[in-house]
Amino acid sequence: MLSILSNAWALLLGMLLLMLGNGLQGTLLGVRGAIEGFDPAGLSWVMSAYFLGLLIGSRSAPRLIKRVGHVRVFAALASIISAAFILYAAAPDLVAWAVMRLIVGFCFAGVYVVTESWLNDTATNETRGQALSVYMMVSMAGLVLAQVVLTLADPGGFTLFIVISVVVSLSFAPILLSVSPAPVYETASPMTLRRLYRASPLGAVGQLLLGAGASAVFAMSAVYGSQQGLSVEEISLFVALVYIGGFVFQAPIGWLSDRMDRRLLIIASSGLGAAAAAAAFVAQGEGMLVFAAALLIGGTFNPLYSLLIAHANDFLPPEDMAAASGGMLFLNGLGSVGGPVIAGALMQAFGAPAFFAYLAATLTALCSYALWRSTRRASVAVEDQAAYAAVMPSASPVAVEVAQEVAIEQILAAEEEEAAEEEAAEEAAAEGAGAAKGSGAAQ
Repeated sequence: MLSILSNAWALLLGMLLLMLGNGLQGTLLGVRGAIEGFDPAGLSWVMSAYFLGLLIGSRSAPRLIKRVGHVRVFAALASIISAAFILYAAAPDLVAWAVMRLIVGFCFAGVYVVTESWLNDTATNETRGQALSVYMMVSMAGLVLAQVVLTLADPGGFTLFIVISVVVSLSFAPILLSVSPAPVYETASPMTLRRLYRASPLGAVGQLLLGAGASAVFAMSAVYGSQQGLSVEEISLFVALVYIGGFVFQAPIGWLSDRMDRRLLIIASSGLGAAAAAAAFVAQGEGMLVFAAALLIGGTFNPLYSLLIAHANDFLPPEDMAAASGGMLFLNGLGSVGGPVIAGALMQAFGAPAFFAYLAATLTALCSYALWRSTRRASVAVEDQAAYAAVMPSASPVAVEVAQEVAIEQILAAEEEEAAEEEAAEEAAAEGAGAAKGSGAAQ
């Protein structure tokens, strides 16, 4: 890990600043929207526009990079992001915000592809898994730090918008001055949705439901806090706990994933998240329960993304894993576009606590479907399961495919080790038979 930090510290520092800016803009818009008098339904369309831009950008960015190069794409898209962050404060209008969120989502998709390609280029086969883990930790640190920055100035003014614009602008320097043009990362063509569903119904349907729930969590948490009457400091803590939960739960769920039936773990994880959301809804957002629920819900949604990919891999040959990940990424993105809109409409009709009712419903649907699927097909033996590789739901196709490469390498290594053990056992048996034959001849 130290070698990764020494080789890619500038790239990781730039990514930390980018994620700080991105994490702060989402929370800040939720708070500022309430100050401007925007209702939850209107803000939900603004929040959803980001995921639509991310979905479009994730499919367009590789072609754009191939045509003009990594450096130019990164510099252009990051500059647009920086400008959009300033314009939020200058144009407090729902339509203007939605258009800018769409543009920002598209640009961040390209920025993610570029930075993840550069990071992948700096790693070796032996360090690629560690590099992905460090990248995820840095990204999560930026998102959590963003919630702290929210409390340092009045969200009703211009200061925080200027801060996020400056932070993104500063991220250019360590990245552009430390990298060389990376080779274009050719992502695999996504597997058709029909074929993906046939290979892993739970993987396909699960990603669609997960996207619909996770996008609402990450986009509408600040809107919920504002509608519930929480202070800026409380909103900051609430959103930070969502990200902290996602980070803290990733490792233990990943550890369990390689040691038990993954469908049972999906059922348990989604069931725990649904119970936490239902409890917060019943409590109507009162007391400390809402903060505990944020931690558990974040800890559910983030690891489930990697868990569903790993489950789908259990039923796929290694050569199909990259294509399948592209299909699941698309389904997750498709669900993400609709999630905030549905949650916002419910909050508008039934009040802020409906936010938790929606999350409970999506997680219950995922838990129920996983439970039903467990009765339709035999589980894969634990020793035959594909390796679990942690990756964030916001990752680009590059990071998802890198995670798949790590999983494939572990599968191949395990197969080679098993073959070597079988060969050694056969040699030992042959030597034993020869020794026995020699002993019999001597007698």
